Amino acid sequence: MKYLVAIHHPDDYDPSIEEEAMTRDIDVLNDEMVAAGVRVFVGGLYPVGRAKSLRAGSDGRVTVSDGPYLPTKEHVGGLWVLECASEEEAIEWGRKATVACRVPVEVRPFH
Repeated sequence: MKYLVAIHHPDDYDPSIEEEAMTRDIDVLNDEMVAAGVRVFVGGLYPVGRAKSLRAGSDGRVTVSDGPYLPTKEHVGGLWVLECASEEEAIEWGRKATVACRVPVEVRPFH
């Protein structure tokens, strides 16, 4: 089963403050995921200020606006897609991710 491990950043997150130690820890985690054969995809996202939201109106027209879909205090800053044998295994990778990234993460299965 595939799982999303989403990294959550506060809206005012500044990636320039990331320490070398954190970058190393994330690199080590990525290497560990590859060695275990669980990593399907990984990607970091630009800050939420670069987001565009699209909405379809009742007339079928789509409007594009700046910013995230919902106003929140946190947003997804990056993600992994993992192929895991169980939810427990996915949660264990999530534990490692939250330690390496030093922010909360969410683990959620795909349909």
